[in-house]
Amino acid sequence: MGDSLRSSDDPPGASSIAAILDPSSPPVVRSPISRVFPDVGPPLLEAIREGRHRKLALQVPAGLVRNAHELASEIREATGRPVVMVSRACFGACDAPAADKIAGADALVVLGHSPIPNVAYPLPTYFVEMRSTGGDPASLAATVAGGGLPHRLGVVASVQHLDLVEPLTKALAARGIELRTGAGDHRLAHAAQALGCNYTSAQSLGAWAEAFLFLGTGRFHPLGLALAVDRPVWALDPLRNELEPPVDRAGLIRGRLLMVARALDARRFGILVSTFEGQNRSGMAASLAERARRRGREAEILVAGRLDPRDLEGRQFDAYVNTACPRIALDDAASYPRPMLTPPEFLMALGELPMEPYRFDTYH
Repeated sequence: MGDSLRSSDDPPGASSIAAILDPSSPPVVRSPISRVFPDVGPPLLEAIREGRHRKLALQVPAGLVRNAHELASEIREATGRPVVMVSRACFGACDAPAADKIAGADALVVLGHSPIPNVAYPLPTYFVEMRSTGGDPASLAATVAGGGLPHRLGVVASVQHLDLVEPLTKALAARGIELRTGAGDHRLAHAAQALGCNYTSAQSLGAWAEAFLFLGTGRFHPLGLALAVDRPVWALDPLRNELEPPVDRAGLIRGRLLMVARALDARRFGILVSTFEGQNRSGMAASLAERARRRGREAEILVAGRLDPRDLEGRQFDAYVNTACPRIALDDAASYPRPMLTPPEFLMALGELPMEPYRFDTYH
């Protein structure tokens, strides 16, 4: 994933910390096939037929598993190819299944996600973004205007609602509110796109935006966005036309700093690495382990595909550092037997980063 490693004689300091936490974004890579479709329709099915694959594997997020068998049946009938369903739900385009999970399939269909441009997918992969047409821009603009938000707003959206960004921008402009899209790094396939590990499109607007608007459903992305930017964050559900109150960023950060405080006296750290192609930061893990040892602490690297709290039971570690999906530490910390830190929080615990300003763990 392009992590920068320090040399063994590089003394701890700001430059080496930046090399670990802010590596340059790798360029877009060329996968065997990485095609994107807005929905399940003739273009997708025709592209699969043209691919002449022997067998297809279908991977869907947790929210769509109920109807996954219908899509598998449709693909099988339309293409004449066998289809197997990956039983493990996916949380993003970063956790494509390993070869032993797809029963010899030579192509993958991923529902509900966009490709990550700087991740090399080992198989031909068809991404079906499931774009939603729900939400009336004029009504949504009225809701935002009535919510007392500032007049300079950065926008971030889940991939399903990206098509609403342009019409909502126009509808808000008519009400004197400017909605602006930032420029993200190579990990984002679309402008304004939200990933749980990357809000660089929003961060690029930090000097201009008075606040941010998340367009989508659920609390997963608004909470991550609130940790990544130092501006108020509102969430607008386009399907219900409901505007949520601003995220309590200060409260979120207090909770994370309490987690850091619990690890200040830790002597032995377990540093977690995921083998998923889009989450593997083994270079970062090695650098963090070295920094811990230089501080007189012990550190060992633990490798897994999907991280499971049960796999850590009985281990003699005082705290853990998660280099896989940042949201594991932020959302699932209560499931783990010891404090679970992000890499920036780990450096806070070592005394190498200040507690303020809080740093979000961004994947590049």
